[in-house]
Amino acid sequence: MGRHLLERDAELGLLADAVAGAFVGQGSIALVTGEAGIGKTSIVRTFADRVRDTSRLLLTACDDLMAPRTLGALRDAPLAADSPLAVALADDRRPDRVFPALLDELAREAPTVLVVEDVHWADDATLDLLLYAARRIESIGAVLVLTYRDSAAEAQGPLHRLLGALAGCPVRRMPLAPLSPAAVASLSAGTGRDAAAVYAITGGNPFFVTESLAAGDDALPASIVEAVLARFRQLSRPCRDALAQLSVVPSYASFDLAGRLLGPAVDVLAEAELAGVVEVRADSLTFRHELARRVVEQSLPTLLRRRLNQAVVTALRAQGRPEQARLVHHAVQAGDVATLLEIAPDAAREAAAAGAHRQALVLFESVLPYLPGLAEAEQAAVLDDAGWELYNAHRFQDAVRSGREAARRYERLGDRVAQGGCLVRVSRHLFMTGMTDEAEQVAREAVDLLGAAGDDAALAHACLYLGAILALTGRPELGVASLEVARRLAARSDQPGPAVLCLNYLGGANAELGDPTGRSDLRASIAASVSGGFYEYAARGYTNLAELLYREGRLTELDDCVRDGLSFTRERGFWSHAYNLEVHRCLLLLRRGDWAGAEAGLRLLVDSVDDPGMLFAYSEPWLARLAARRGAPAAGPQLARVWERATAQRLQIGVAYAGIAYLEWAWLADRPHTARAVADQLLPRLQHPGAALLLSEALRYLALTGVPVTALPGGPEPYASVLRGDWQSAAAQWRAVGDPYETALALAGSGRVSETLEAVRMLDDLGATAAADRVRDRLRALGSRVPRGPQRQTRANPAGLTERQLGVLRLLGAGLTNAEIADRLVLSVRTVDHHVAAVLVKLGVHSRHQARAAAADLGLTDQPELVG
Repeated sequence: MGRHLLERDAELGLLADAVAGAFVGQGSIALVTGEAGIGKTSIVRTFADRVRDTSRLLLTACDDLMAPRTLGALRDAPLAADSPLAVALADDRRPDRVFPALLDELAREAPTVLVVEDVHWADDATLDLLLYAARRIESIGAVLVLTYRDSAAEAQGPLHRLLGALAGCPVRRMPLAPLSPAAVASLSAGTGRDAAAVYAITGGNPFFVTESLAAGDDALPASIVEAVLARFRQLSRPCRDALAQLSVVPSYASFDLAGRLLGPAVDVLAEAELAGVVEVRADSLTFRHELARRVVEQSLPTLLRRRLNQAVVTALRAQGRPEQARLVHHAVQAGDVATLLEIAPDAAREAAAAGAHRQALVLFESVLPYLPGLAEAEQAAVLDDAGWELYNAHRFQDAVRSGREAARRYERLGDRVAQGGCLVRVSRHLFMTGMTDEAEQVAREAVDLLGAAGDDAALAHACLYLGAILALTGRPELGVASLEVARRLAARSDQPGPAVLCLNYLGGANAELGDPTGRSDLRASIAASVSGGFYEYAARGYTNLAELLYREGRLTELDDCVRDGLSFTRERGFWSHAYNLEVHRCLLLLRRGDWAGAEAGLRLLVDSVDDPGMLFAYSEPWLARLAARRGAPAAGPQLARVWERATAQRLQIGVAYAGIAYLEWAWLADRPHTARAVADQLLPRLQHPGAALLLSEALRYLALTGVPVTALPGGPEPYASVLRGDWQSAAAQWRAVGDPYETALALAGSGRVSETLEAVRMLDDLGATAAADRVRDRLRALGSRVPRGPQRQTRANPAGLTERQLGVLRLLGAGLTNAEIADRLVLSVRTVDHHVAAVLVKLGVHSRHQARAAAADLGLTDQPELVG
């Protein structure tokens, strides 16, 4: 039945196997991937022809719009009006109901096959929904088929995150290869074309092959553009004019839209259908391939494209209730500012409400150049809303600027309630940038403003955020007081959302004060947030609970929290909260001795976000701490910078992570002066009961550096045993939790040769070069033979630099440019460039500035030591 595809039998077989598994209740996901024109659509359409009589088939695709329609692909699926998913999609008031509705839809008939093409164009809400279904597909007994372009899965894009989150799911991956020379020869037979030449030019890309063979010119087209336009030119002028109009409509044009655009001229497209340029589907017209549509569209003069897009705007508006995202797309292309200002803000808010934050930001930013065309109140609202979407996009500095502009407009309007609410959000943006002092100041300003305005609902938010800042920056007593006020105001104004968020932050603040109910309050806040549909609050709950569990040393509970939290935050698209939880997953790996896994995860996080703001406080201290343990020369200067930034930001957990890491480096590098300087700032911030374990760890490193310390009365184990000199108990406890590094450090404090030798072996196995060096010094002091470890660099040259590279590093440390170094060493500049690149790699640094800091740390310059 249906079409036959060359060299795609294996992939069609895998898709058939997926459906066969679904018949016996084993659901799965199939990923059909490849470059544009490789045949993804052809394979899924052929597959659909084969299974539609035996399975329930839902076939749909994503749009190539400026800002894709929110859940557009799911809305286009052929659903019965009373089906679970159709009913949920029609209810804009509760977008959260779409998640369980999709599962109900997939389980409605067995087997159901949902095919979603071109997910590289999907909006965020669709990606979240697909991930949610994919992680449950196996038990549902359905099949999910997704197609996407390889090139669209950018390293850090949302599609890449979805694909990465499919780990552990039943996935069949089908990367489509180009056609072989034999297949191209088969297609070329009877055309008079040289098959070898066709293959050489097309590379076996099926779309390019068929377009090249269909081109009317005798000469073989040299590109897809030439091939498509050659076929286009074979058509009559009326048909070409109709195709030009159709070409500005991405993905497809409904029959209603095509009729409004073309009138009776729509019939001339029959010629294009016969020529294989367009396809007629059940309810729409579409180019045979999106590549062809784009080629035709881009060949049109700019003024003509604008006029054709304006015709689409007019036709869409005549439909009565046009899809807003489509209307905005064409208004932008047409330069229709009036329509853009009328439609885009509401379209953006609709997208944001459904969780399509990337698309909401695109829509808001399309309005910003024309902001003066709006009334000032709407200008303020757009800037305020755009600021929140910039925050969601990790563009924290831009979010601050947009929010402040909004607040100024509300102030001019005399709208104190709106101004105060806006300032609450600005405070959040400032906090995320790491500008904690300003964040607190703005939050207090909002409290004063809203208190005078007498709006309990708005004041509840302001007190909540002020209380959160106080609690997170080491002032839990003040935080609890503000949060209790917020909770009373939320209850009085019947606001369940702020009430559960108050419980979240109160749980953390009370735990900091030693209240054992703090953990249960955090867990209760997560449950209440999920049941109430406050999913972002639930994501915050998971991150705050993870921090608390790590600080209390409850690693088994932390494992469960991280697993559940990562699943929740990834499925719902809360990537900044997933960042925090991923750090704590890496900390579990670190504790269990998987340093390579922890380092890879932390490095990916640090490199993945251009504007991490306060999130740096979670990842960078630990990455630098690992570098210190491995003896990397850049670790000291790196930790000095991390410590300086953390203390300026004042986030309690960030100060603790950075300070303890810097204390560990001070011990490893034998810098007691640095240890004392750090301790003077760190220890006063760790005096609350909830920080007892962190304080004990800090005291342990101070003791190792030779600074006299006093153990905490009744302090937490195993550090209490360490600080009172009971190395046997400490080592046994660390072994029980599976932490080889801490076990080795406990054994190294035994004063016994056999245990110290065991510690050296454990540290060598971990790659803990710096600690192994310190413990070998203890063996020498015990009069023992010191075993040789793995091949290690000497103290004078810990990075394994050649003599020439050491010379280059000295001159880098003195601030010389590459040209000046070349002149000094009588080398070519190119040779010096190579030496500098090698030095950066061996030092594990990324810039000349970091290399200079490493040179100072190695004593290769006269630069002073950084101590924070």
